Amino acid sequence: MARYGMVIDLRSCVGCQACSAACALENQTPYWSNKWRTKVKDIQVGQFPNTGRHFVPTICMHCKEPACMTVCPSKATFKNDEGFVLVDYDTCLGCKACMAACPYGARYVYSKDDVKEAKEIYGDSIQHTKVHIDKCTFCQDRIARGMEPACVTTCPTTSRIVGDLDDPTSEVAKAVSSGLAKPLRPDLDTEPRVYYIY
Repeated sequence: MARYGMVIDLRSCVGCQACSAACALENQTPYWSNKWRTKVKDIQVGQFPNTGRHFVPTICMHCKEPACMTVCPSKATFKNDEGFVLVDYDTCLGCKACMAACPYGARYVYSKDDVKEAKEIYGDSIQHTKVHIDKCTFCQDRIARGMEPACVTTCPTTSRIVGDLDDPTSEVAKAVSSGLAKPLRPDLDTEPRVYYIY
């Protein structure tokens, strides 16, 4: 079975937010409340006149050792057979323990007001019908159908690539094994499946 991972090339990200928009459309994330599964941080560096901007897209890292899962009192946060870290909306208590435990800030509350707004926007096709903690699912439903995550397919500069980390011929595996792509905060020992090229 494939062990999917993602590499995000920060050298080519232009901060256009297309990934955030595609994710919001695909997963009905509450953009109306400024809540996103994928966000692009706009970081200013340097001092005038030598300044610059860096764009850093962030999502759930789908860690091998997810801190969010160990603190969940209802076991709503779990890993499926493919190793994706997911949330069972039916058993999620909305207690926010996972939010506090996640070192990457990848989770948010899909609130009662968000559910109400989603019903008005999406009608019968609504995906989120109750209050819960929400996060990136790596579009695992799309992966299961042989498609790439929405954020990957929409990126105009192909800054994001997805592939099998265990397949030495995949672009993702090559970038990681060469040391070109590195995890965010490796010191946390969470073993993320999302890597960055700086």
